[in-house]
Amino acid sequence: MASSHLFLTTCLLILGVISSQTFAEGVVSKLKLDSHILQDSIIKEVNENPKAGWKAARNPQFSNYTVGQFKHLLGVKPTPKGLLLGVPVKTHDKSLKLPKSFDARSAWPQCSTISRILDQGHCGSCWAFGAVEALSDRFCIHFGMNLSLSVNDLLACCGFLCGDGCDGGYPISAWRYFVHHGVVTEECDPYFDSTGCSHPGCEPAYPTPKCVRKCVKKNQLWRNSKHYSISAYRINSDPEDIMAEIYKNGPVEVSFTVYEDFAHYKSGVYKHITGDVMGGHAVKLIGWGTSDDGEDYWVC
Repeated sequence: MASSHLFLTTCLLILGVISSQTFAEGVVSKLKLDSHILQDSIIKEVNENPKAGWKAARNPQFSNYTVGQFKHLLGVKPTPKGLLLGVPVKTHDKSLKLPKSFDARSAWPQCSTISRILDQGHCGSCWAFGAVEALSDRFCIHFGMNLSLSVNDLLACCGFLCGDGCDGGYPISAWRYFVHHGVVTEECDPYFDSTGCSHPGCEPAYPTPKCVRKCVKKNQLWRNSKHYSISAYRINSDPEDIMAEIYKNGPVEVSFTVYEDFAHYKSGVYKHITGDVMGGHAVKLIGWGTSDDGEDYWVC
């Protein structure tokens, strides 16, 4: 279901936002958790700051969200050190000449999945979406397979190895799941049913779905619908290594710290201006560039 994910449209993040592999967790009071996430004071502070580089507004998709509900969408948990053992860190040759700007949508126009924006509903499943979206793109880029893989398979069937499902997870575990267990197609195991209400998008609750291991279509076999990743690895946090990985192999999954002001993002190159830490969010990174004001940014 193509819809509003955490972003209304393509977002631009200032280069330093995701260059670190760590992020902060947001701890706020009960009173604040029950307050509205959208605040006129934040919009005013951002829009009156001549150095902000971006514009803030009341995003309609968050008009009825409390701070607590917004925080629940931010599903990247701090990764336990043990999960990183044995996971290689990939670097790229510094002699590789990278373009000043790059957009995977233009580089691989035959791959329609790159430009799709998906809806995670009210579930903290961004860690799963970022991984599945990037893997779907890479199947098209490297093998010419224009397919959509199933977020629901990963979310429901990875279990505690990936974290807590709709209450957050570990991106690196998602990629390990692809190697050892594979992932079925969205057609086999859709995130939403035909009414849009049997999986994590349903209000008011957002439970982690149960692992069924059975395709919704009777003529499809679960095991025959599985697609595997050859390996799982991390990218060196140096921006040039991240750029080289995207340039050579396709979109990547990244995580970054989200602050209150990000919920008000409208346009421009985002960087934190005001507000408390809300949590960690995962997205698919598809390119980079430089704004007219000389700000280097990521495209997600």
